[in-house]
Amino acid sequence: MDAASTLGDVTDQLVGVFDDPKILIGVPLALLGAVFMSFGAQYQHRGVQKVERLTHVNGGSGLTGAQLANLLRRPSWVAGTAMLGLAIVCQLAALSFAPLILVQPLGAISLVITTLLNARISGHHPTKRSIGAIALCVGGIFLFVTIAAVYATETPVSDRQLLTVLVILAVVVVVLGGLWVWLRRRTNALFYIASAGMIYGFVATLAKVVISRIQHGEFEWLTVLCVVALVAGTAVGAYFVQTAYASGPPDLVIAGLTVIDPIVAIVIGLAVLHEAATAPWGAFVGFAVAGALAIAGVFQLARYHPQIVSDSQEIPIPRGSDASSGTGSTRITEAVAKVWPDPPVRNRDQSSPR
Repeated sequence: MDAASTLGDVTDQLVGVFDDPKILIGVPLALLGAVFMSFGAQYQHRGVQKVERLTHVNGGSGLTGAQLANLLRRPSWVAGTAMLGLAIVCQLAALSFAPLILVQPLGAISLVITTLLNARISGHHPTKRSIGAIALCVGGIFLFVTIAAVYATETPVSDRQLLTVLVILAVVVVVLGGLWVWLRRRTNALFYIASAGMIYGFVATLAKVVISRIQHGEFEWLTVLCVVALVAGTAVGAYFVQTAYASGPPDLVIAGLTVIDPIVAIVIGLAVLHEAATAPWGAFVGFAVAGALAIAGVFQLARYHPQIVSDSQEIPIPRGSDASSGTGSTRITEAVAKVWPDPPVRNRDQSSPR
């Protein structure tokens, strides 16, 4: 079989995915959810930063109980939470019409929207390096969804597979919680973003399973256990997200979530639920390459985000109206510099105004 015929077969498979009318409903719902996620993240970030300034306590190592209570009194945070609630509703509705492995990565659209919103509000406009990082994130995720759309198939989830997912989720939560308690004074936004992304990947998988079981009238004790795990995972992930807002800009948070969340969900689908059991080895190589590109984009964005670079005085970007909300950004720059060190820069003006 030559390359042309192989490409034709893959194209036919990809187009065939969208022949199902239900999928044509699920995709727009997922995109609408991405819009709500973008605006919700921006408003929640504003609320967290406002509470930090009012309480004079840096929430970068974990928001306190008093700060969490104060968030409920911030109109911006409440509005953002309502929008994120609508985003969840849209995503759950999308999952009832389309496969998880197709719907989940479409949230990457929210990264582009959030970047534009944050640039407008903070005054830190994207640079070539940050735009390149965003392109890596979005490109890697869309490569993921293209491969998944071609080779992934939905299969009934057995009780054994579901218990496996629940056990792995419990282990992940315990490990992340232990690391947070042990290293909370030395953690940064990347830790909270990665932690929330991993947990939400499991939450999305459980949500899809619960929806499917309810649709088929299978509401037994295991389904109830999934609902409990889903609610608990959502709460833990939400705490990590709010703490991440105290440590970095909202588009960095969304970048990590929209990359790590779908990658974890897809890995669960591949390794535990066997949704691509008939895929050739080349597809798994493609998954690995796409995931590496997207994750590299997150690290690059954490390194070269204009707001973070400005806060560390690496370049003199004028600060916007929300400039004072850059709490914790320098910690991110220092942490990521160990992974991508900058070359020496001559004639750097260290006295540039902030």
